[in-house]
Amino acid sequence: MVWKTMRRQPAIPLALLTLVVVLVLDATGHHAAARWLATIVVGAFVVWTLVGMIREMIRGRFGLDVLAIVAMAATLLVGEYVAALIIVLMLSGGEALEDFAARRAKRELTALLERSPQSAHVVSVDGEDGAESVRDLPVDDVAVGDFLLIRPSEIVPVDSEMVTDEASFDESSLTGESLPVTRRTGEILLSGAVNGSRVVRARAVRRSADSQYQQILMLVREAQESRAPVVRLADRFAIPFTVVSLLLGGIAWAVSGDAVRFAEVLVLATPCPLLIAAPVAFLGGLSRSAKAGIVLKGGAVIETLSRVRSAAFDKTGTLTRGRPALIDVRPEAGFSADEVLQLAASAEQYSSHALAEGIRAAARSRGLALLTAEDAGEVATNGVMARIGGRVVVVGKPAYVASLVPAFSRTDLAPGEAAAYVAIDGRHAGTLVLADAPRAESRGVVAWLARHGIDRVAMLTGDAHATAASIAETVGIDEVHAELLPDDKVRLARDLRPRPLVMVGDGVNDAPVLAASDVGIAMGAKGATAAGEAADAVILVDSLAKVVHAVEIGRHTVRVALTAIWIGIALSITLMVVAMSGVIPAVAGALIQELVDLATILYALRALRGPLTPESALTESATEPGPKARADHDERTRL
Repeated sequence: MVWKTMRRQPAIPLALLTLVVVLVLDATGHHAAARWLATIVVGAFVVWTLVGMIREMIRGRFGLDVLAIVAMAATLLVGEYVAALIIVLMLSGGEALEDFAARRAKRELTALLERSPQSAHVVSVDGEDGAESVRDLPVDDVAVGDFLLIRPSEIVPVDSEMVTDEASFDESSLTGESLPVTRRTGEILLSGAVNGSRVVRARAVRRSADSQYQQILMLVREAQESRAPVVRLADRFAIPFTVVSLLLGGIAWAVSGDAVRFAEVLVLATPCPLLIAAPVAFLGGLSRSAKAGIVLKGGAVIETLSRVRSAAFDKTGTLTRGRPALIDVRPEAGFSADEVLQLAASAEQYSSHALAEGIRAAARSRGLALLTAEDAGEVATNGVMARIGGRVVVVGKPAYVASLVPAFSRTDLAPGEAAAYVAIDGRHAGTLVLADAPRAESRGVVAWLARHGIDRVAMLTGDAHATAASIAETVGIDEVHAELLPDDKVRLARDLRPRPLVMVGDGVNDAPVLAASDVGIAMGAKGATAAGEAADAVILVDSLAKVVHAVEIGRHTVRVALTAIWIGIALSITLMVVAMSGVIPAVAGALIQELVDLATILYALRALRGPLTPESALTESATEPGPKARADHDERTRL
């Protein structure tokens, strides 16, 4: 590890070797040779730093390197060449500390990249004798429809559909869920998940480039390559800190009449704490968010998240699950609820309708076996007809079912509900009522935002107003904008005040408004890519509670970064004031400054840790009254 550090920071061994040689020359009385050697090495370092500073100034950034250059030049001019070498060692050592801390902070991000699947076991069948063969192909060569063999402890190479009856997978690197997840036949396996102890067969449903893991890797690379604005945050202090440091050094020189005093003050003004601690804090925030199942695309997102004042949510798939679930079975006379549900779910095995999965899932949850049909067919957009155990079962829209049975009656539905009508052997057998219910944590998330400085919360949805209003009332949102087209959402998002605005959504139709918001957060757990590419942050876990965690991480990270900067400034100025009296020699000051660097870096690493609101607390708060209800209660109390 030490050797790698030396290779990455060659200035460290050079400065260290030079310092040893200079001390030996001094000890043997060769003071002139020692001074010339130190001057050459330090001068080269000054020129190198000066070139870098000029490049930054050409880009419009005035940084803190000027202080380091002045400190090194001043110590050389007054003959404190040992102190000058220590400053070089300190600056290069500070960069090494930054490198170490940055690698520690990025550990959760780079772990994803290192685990990227490289190959897949593709199963093929010999057409003559039916024998199977397994070929290892590069993961990029796997085609949709290929059958895959996933051995125990191997990574799922591409998004696939389970063919094996049941197996457990470790999805912690994708979702943050620490416990193994059980997947069954027909369920989707996300690339990047780690197989458990069984050999699993699956069918590829996406190519590698379109799979969940590759999408996450793309977001991680964007996050790593983004320049954190905290560097700009530190630069805000550059000019004032430089002026104060030079002023204190100048006063010490003027009062004492000794130029050495100027150098003694300036060695304590070297800007390592400001240059190092703040970027480390932001990298820690990026790492912590990745570990929590949130990919933030760079430091700019963290800084904006820390200041959000308004929030807007899409409805379907965001505030709600996006998967209609069965909430009621209404059988007609002569039929039982279980009979209607079992036959309907069995017929829906052969349907691709959005409500079909909810009906099948409800039957399975009630322990009803799905029966095999002798014959089945789907009438596009209308329904499905199947012959099951000699009985003709029809499930579909009211007009379609009514055209096939002599006696038919519609059922009353509340806003946000949908119905699938069932006919058995030419008779209206019953109605299945489904609804896309709010997520258990939605109300708690809205309430948390309202309690923690988010002044305005709105719903922006393309759904019907009655349905949107019903969900909004349930989750505690008072401001509802419904029946919107994508460009309507963009216009409303741009007009929402106060700023910054965070917008949360999923799906292709939300991509424009996510891109137009100050911070767009995509619910990406289902593998959708359009919204994720347009968003500034992607939630990898199917939980809205991660919006709260993203805001908490943003606020904590910026707070740590600013505190680290102020710690560095306060310690440096305090030491400079002390050094004005002449009690801290230049060499001792340079060594003390290294301790200041260490203190600020250790504090900046606090961005890796910190409490997050438990998801259970947000779910429990779903029973609390919403903002409007609380406001009505407060008004009655005042009256």
